Amino acid sequence: MIFAVWIPLLMPLLAVPAARRLAESLPPRPAAWLLTGCAALLAGCTTAALGLLATAGALRLPPVAALEHLSLPLLGDDPAVSVPAAWVAVGLLAACACAVAYRTARHRGELRAARRGTAAHPVSGDLCVLPDAAPDAYALPGRPGRVVVTAGMLRALSPAEREALFAHERAHLAGRHHLFLFTVALAAACHPLLRSLRAPLAFALERWADESAASRVGDRRLTARAIGRAALAARPDAPAPYRPRTVLAATAGPVPRRVAALLTPAPEPHTPALRTGFRGRRLIAVALLTCVTFSAASALDAAADLHQTVEVAQGETSGH
Repeated sequence: MIFAVWIPLLMPLLAVPAARRLAESLPPRPAAWLLTGCAALLAGCTTAALGLLATAGALRLPPVAALEHLSLPLLGDDPAVSVPAAWVAVGLLAACACAVAYRTARHRGELRAARRGTAAHPVSGDLCVLPDAAPDAYALPGRPGRVVVTAGMLRALSPAEREALFAHERAHLAGRHHLFLFTVALAAACHPLLRSLRAPLAFALERWADESAASRVGDRRLTARAIGRAALAARPDAPAPYRPRTVLAATAGPVPRRVAALLTPAPEPHTPALRTGFRGRRLIAVALLTCVTFSAASALDAAADLHQTVEVAQGETSGH
């Protein structure tokens, strides 16, 4: 077990770059699902591996072995390695649990504070207008969800551009995009390498909302102009009023890339370039699937090996 259990801890070194590369070549919606699912699976395998390491070390403690009726010589693995590794795993698991609990409490607290802060301002349908002069707009999830926009942002855009911006934020609400970011934030608490998936995920979610807005208003150029003008009007040094960390704004991310994507016509199907891109994506997808599958299989193999070792050790003591 001591060898297989390390694989889920190391596999993000290969899986994360592959996921980022594959997401760049996918449409926004599947890219967001890919990055979030990959982060969740890798975090789950990491947590399972740490749990197995901690369990294997705990079983070598004489009180635990006596309680479970285990024969220590038959547990396998070098205790000089497994016991220190178990203590490290316990510490990492405790750190992960604290980080997950902290981020969950902070997320809920920020959402509650945002809803309290915006509740006193005028609401028209799902639109909440703040009197702040600093231009800003974001989607505030909840029941019901709200599109929060400042007076400064309304003054910076034309009526048609405002509708495109509102469609963008409503797409965030409809897709529950804050849960994608929250999932990756929790996954990153379990493995630090998974933090690098947040930036491409945020970009994919913004592109998802951009495309939804363009489809809703029926004008890609208008949507691109609205996103560009909103980003130019926004003030990076001005704090966003009440906006939680896991809530995206229309002006977030690499706006020039988003505008360029909206202004670029979609490629015709079955073109040579598209077929070449498909072949490349297929290779990267196979590599990523192999990494994730190997990580999960290694965790399962380590768990099965530990279970078998415990049964052998228990059988020996019962035989005596």
